[in-house]
Amino acid sequence: MVYNVIGTMSGSSLDGLDIVFAELTEVRGQWTYAIKASESLPYEPEWMERLATATSLPARDYLLLHTAYGHYTGHRILSFIEKNQLDHKVHFIASHGHTTFHMPADKMTAQLGDGAAITAVTGLPVITDLRAVDVALGGQGAPIVPIGEKYLLPGYQYWLNLGGIANISAQLPDQFAAFDICPCNRVLNELAAALNKPYDDGGALAAGAVADPALLEQLNALPYYQAPWPKSLANDFGTATVLPMIMPLRISVQGKLRTYTAHIAAQIAKAAAALKDKMPDAPASMLITGGGAFNTFMVNSIREELAPLGITVEVPDELTVNFKEALVMALIGVLRWRHEDNVLSSVTGAARDSVNGALWTSR
Repeated sequence: MVYNVIGTMSGSSLDGLDIVFAELTEVRGQWTYAIKASESLPYEPEWMERLATATSLPARDYLLLHTAYGHYTGHRILSFIEKNQLDHKVHFIASHGHTTFHMPADKMTAQLGDGAAITAVTGLPVITDLRAVDVALGGQGAPIVPIGEKYLLPGYQYWLNLGGIANISAQLPDQFAAFDICPCNRVLNELAAALNKPYDDGGALAAGAVADPALLEQLNALPYYQAPWPKSLANDFGTATVLPMIMPLRISVQGKLRTYTAHIAAQIAKAAAALKDKMPDAPASMLITGGGAFNTFMVNSIREELAPLGITVEVPDELTVNFKEALVMALIGVLRWRHEDNVLSSVTGAARDSVNGALWTSR
């Protein structure tokens, strides 16, 4: 079967809305993909502010934002369809939305982006709420990307995503495992903003500085890093817990960036080591994607931390790096369309694998 699907993703780093039009093909249980069109649409300052402050809104205003962001997303998708001449070629849309509240301990997760609004604007079927059933079943609802790594990116033992949050996946002998490691680009970008830069290009700022040992020790001692997996992080862990530890310190911005990059690399190595304990003792490879894959200094720092574990690092083509998450949302939508499990309980800790996604249609 061949499915022509649009997938969208809005990450916790608030860098914009990613859209892909993908051809997903299944033959006797084997999946292949081709990204036919893609675009990353930066948020206007107004929308960055609205999304960043969404969790502080009263209920009425939050719901109005949910609707408004759905219409915003729908119009962005419609423009994408027109620009790429995709009229009558798209079977349906899988929209992740923008995560605001993520409280799996209370069996609740929320993403902005009303599916009814998206289908009203585009006239196409839309699948949203891609984590909700897993959370209702007691799971973390995250990470959900591992299903795509398992089906679309085989051949590795580890997969690492360096987005607003860094998360890792691994193929263990008896299961597929994954969990959130630590805040990543969301913190690095906030630090770079102090120098009026949207991000640390290539990690050049961090590379020219020295890490602060005391701060690094404090960061590595945070309780989350001692907890076993499965586990996941809310978007505000970086802004509400990590940044208040860093910002007041009388350390140069470059020094803060270097220290936090070292923290990320150390936590990734710690996570990989915990997973490696459950694997055969053999050389392994890790595929790195997400916006942080373009941070050369951070990738090299990770490579150095992983070398003693016998894990080599690979960064794929730019298209896969930029749009893997939106591509996986398209796959999750296809599996929902087929009524097949699309979130793995071995990853999230839910009572069972589940079919996630609410289907909206205007016809």
